[in-house]
Amino acid sequence: MRLGVDPRHADQMVRGVVLMPKGLGTTVRILVFAEGEDARIAEEAGADHVGSEDLAARIQEGWLDFDLVLATPPMMRVVGRLGRVLGPRGLMPNPKAGTIAQGEDLERLINEARLGRVEFRVDKTSNLHGVIGKVSFEPDDLLENLTAFMNAIKRARPASAKGTYIRKVVLASCMGPGVKIDPASARAIE
Repeated sequence: MRLGVDPRHADQMVRGVVLMPKGLGTTVRILVFAEGEDARIAEEAGADHVGSEDLAARIQEGWLDFDLVLATPPMMRVVGRLGRVLGPRGLMPNPKAGTIAQGEDLERLINEARLGRVEFRVDKTSNLHGVIGKVSFEPDDLLENLTAFMNAIKRARPASAKGTYIRKVVLASCMGPGVKIDPASARAIE
């Protein structure tokens, strides 16, 4: 999507999270930095890897066999040292992305990630990219996911954005050609 915002201004940054109703068709490998009770909650919720200093040491050695990193607030002292490894890959936990949680919120985040949680953020050229499913999905399932994604984008509109908010929408498979969608009809999806 091409949005009518200026991301150089902090008050026009568009970012958020949306839970896809029909999932994403992928399995997510989740790593959780937690200790004590939070570690037990994460293991019961189905996290693939749970730990603290031991996981940090493995990551510093080059192990990156995971797709999502969650952390509890007390463990940010350990995770902070991994910023140079996790940051460029977009895996660093932060409060704005909702990847720092504790207790029941941690369990909720793990369950959402398994169901199809998509984070979106406008880049420096006012473009926004997001996954809505796989080509093998039924058309109705893709439409339902697209509807959820468009509604999340509309809700994330900054108050300081003036003029046309959604300028251009293109739907494309990974290596296929893009199909332009009329922005007015895309906005009207409910």
